[in-house]
Amino acid sequence: MKSPRSPAYAERAPFRLLELLTLERLMTGSLVHLVYWGGLGIITLVGFSVLGAAVGVALREGELLGWLLALPVLVAGLLVVAALAVLWRSFCEFYVVVIRIGEDLNALRQANDRNPPPVG
Repeated sequence: MKSPRSPAYAERAPFRLLELLTLERLMTGSLVHLVYWGGLGIITLVGFSVLGAAVGVALREGELLGWLLALPVLVAGLLVVAALAVLWRSFCEFYVVVIRIGEDLNALRQANDRNPPPVG
């Protein structure tokens, strides 16, 4: 049977409260996906708000001028929403990269502890 401290055990063992309290196993890798989708949901709501604002401008004016004013509002708003979505994705990817760098450094440290390099 594998020791609870061994890396192979940590990969296969279910999540335990002790691991949460001691920070031996990070849960941010799983949570970043939820944060990403939640952020995209908020950005989608902003997109619908832009659409509603454009329609509101068009209906308030009621003439051709209102629709001509609504078109730039809609285009600019959708461009901002697209930029927000790209920025949000890049922030989340950066966070995932930082987490993976930490995991890789931890694996390298454990490998170095098991097999130290020869001296001189």
